[in-house]
Amino acid sequence: MKFMKLGSKPDSFQTDGNNVRYVAADLETDIIVNVGDSKFYLHKFPLLSKSACLQKLANTNESKPLEIHISDIPGGPAAFEICAKFCYGVTVTLNAYNVVVSRCAAEYLGMHESIEKGNLIYKIDVFLNSSIFRSWKDSIIVLQTTKSLLPLSEDLKLVSQCIDSIATKACVDVSKVDWSYTYNRKKLAEENGNDPNWNGVRNRQVPKDWWVEELCELEIDLFKRVLMCIKTKGVLSGEVIGEALKAYAYRRLPGFSKGMIQGGDMARHRSTVDAIVWLLPAEKGCVSCSFLLKLLKAAIYVYSGENAKDEMVKRIGQQLEEASVNDLLIRTAEGEATIYDVNAVKKIVEEFLKKDQISEIQSLEAHEIQEERRPGILSDASKLMVAKLIDGYLAEISKDPNLPLSKFVDLAEMVSGFSRPGHDGLYRAIDMFLKEHPGISKSERKRICKLMDCKKLSVEACMHAVQNERLPLRVVVQVLFFEQVRAAASSGSSTPDLPRGMKDLNSGSHGSSRSATTNTEEDWDVVASAEELRALKGELASLRLTSSERNDGKSNVDKAAVSKMRGLLKSKVFAKLFSSKGGQGENSGSDSSGSLGSANPEEAAKSTPSRNRRHSVS
Repeated sequence: MKFMKLGSKPDSFQTDGNNVRYVAADLETDIIVNVGDSKFYLHKFPLLSKSACLQKLANTNESKPLEIHISDIPGGPAAFEICAKFCYGVTVTLNAYNVVVSRCAAEYLGMHESIEKGNLIYKIDVFLNSSIFRSWKDSIIVLQTTKSLLPLSEDLKLVSQCIDSIATKACVDVSKVDWSYTYNRKKLAEENGNDPNWNGVRNRQVPKDWWVEELCELEIDLFKRVLMCIKTKGVLSGEVIGEALKAYAYRRLPGFSKGMIQGGDMARHRSTVDAIVWLLPAEKGCVSCSFLLKLLKAAIYVYSGENAKDEMVKRIGQQLEEASVNDLLIRTAEGEATIYDVNAVKKIVEEFLKKDQISEIQSLEAHEIQEERRPGILSDASKLMVAKLIDGYLAEISKDPNLPLSKFVDLAEMVSGFSRPGHDGLYRAIDMFLKEHPGISKSERKRICKLMDCKKLSVEACMHAVQNERLPLRVVVQVLFFEQVRAAASSGSSTPDLPRGMKDLNSGSHGSSRSATTNTEEDWDVVASAEELRALKGELASLRLTSSERNDGKSNVDKAAVSKMRGLLKSKVFAKLFSSKGGQGENSGSDSSGSLGSANPEEAAKSTPSRNRRHSVS
């Protein structure tokens, strides 16, 4: 730390009680200066010769002895004592902690060059410019001390000089940084034992964000001004600015890493969140999507304005493919019926879709001069990642028993146009919703199941679906049919003729066709009984066994596979499913079958309680 000593005489100031200070001298004191609750018994000549303020007060005061009141001097008694000691020539040490308060007190007392050459203000200004503002850490300390001395420290340009000094140093080329700084050493491989080439000698290049840690010590208003000055200089990249904002959020917002704010001054937290949002770099990707979502959660928690939240939603939508399911789990405010804020996620997905729509319009407008798609258009990979992300998110929010079906369906339909090879994630979400909402009606059960394409389920998902008592009969039959088609394709044989009822059932996409004439719509929307599911599952297992035998190289596989498929289609199980009976009674909404991948299908089938009748869902 830089310091400067003024004066050479020994300290002759003494204390008489808590609030009385005097100078030990042969000459009797002739002036009393009241500073707040403290009294200073001093001599007029050394004081009045250097202070225009005291000269003026002395000329207007006719009391004997001379008594002056300056209760509003910046820094109070301590700052006045520094100035008084300077007047007496007593040794005074100035440093980063007291230089600002001394400068403000000297300004208040009018200790300018016009009163006496080499006065206190001149000496302090020289110290600031020659030492303090050239030191990285001292500049930060001085800037922190200016806050308690506003607005005078602002008027004297001390705040702006500190900010410019700090911003200038932060923008210096890292190869020229030769001063001491604090850095999070967990980021350094040689400090946490992850650098295999480290030999104990710290000979590393200065990191680009070397300045971030110390700026996190500043209050948000000063931090904001420093970062604005840094951004104005246009030297540092958006990634480095983003790293500074991220570090500040984690340091200043308790609980931020967990996606929440834990206690503290809510107004101060709100101003911090709003400032960070406002300071975010304009370029996409300067901060991670995970950080943006944590910032959105914080904005919701501290009741930030709609502008801040809308800005976050817009930015998150620009890079939604980077998010994780846990990032999207935004809790609602207290008193809300649902656990998670699905509306916020819908707005984010809308922004994601809007980016594609805008880019496509731009591409069409430029089609005459450029055939290629513009870079802004969403790639198939981005769409696929977002589709899988929403599938996982739906599976999580489905655990909320108060989640309305409409919110689930609306969000799922927003990404239904994104082509993806498998629908296992969507099936898992639908199954979870049916499990947690056993009381939904037949039409609602049908509506949610229409979201899924049975042709895109994996073998494991098909095995689970065939024994799933929560699915409507039409879905179970569709799953079994498409698994037969897949088995036939793998064996190289043709798909056997289907009963007309099954043809009609599968004529539409995603199970949305009208039912066969031999079955009413209500028959297809009922839930299959455990007995029927167990029989279907046994037939399917037998069919899969035949297909696996083909992979082992057995010669009679093709004929056996065709025979088994035809036998299955003509079996008693299918005869029962396509009969005009059933579809009566009520379904209990049993959740005895486990979630996809949670248990052995064979064991789950064995443990499923048998029911004598198939029930409809009320």
